Amino acid sequence: MQYMLLIYNDPALEPAYGTPEFNDMMGGFFAANERMKADGVLRGGEGLQGVETATSLRIKAGKVETMDGPFAETREHLGGYYVIDVPDLDAALTYAALIPAAHFGTIEVRPLMNYNPAG
Repeated sequence: MQYMLLIYNDPALEPAYGTPEFNDMMGGFFAANERMKADGVLRGGEGLQGVETATSLRIKAGKVETMDGPFAETREHLGGYYVIDVPDLDAALTYAALIPAAHFGTIEVRPLMNYNPAG
């Protein structure tokens, strides 16, 4: 089963760029990537540019509306994601716990829909 690990954090709580804490955090991300690759579960993932680069879209009464930034009003921002293929939720949670942002943010673990099940 495939799961998406969505990485949310408050930028004010993230270690500052160039500090030893930032370097430790990035080392943790590299270690998590390597572990997921070595275990053969990683299917994809990337960090996202800042929320100031986001554009949100919705359709109201048949008209397309766009807004700068994310739609949700929250301190935590979606900063990146992983897609992994593991047997179950317990395994997905094990890999989610490897993500350093879990120490100052939230990792949402959500199963992906399978619209093309193997026959």
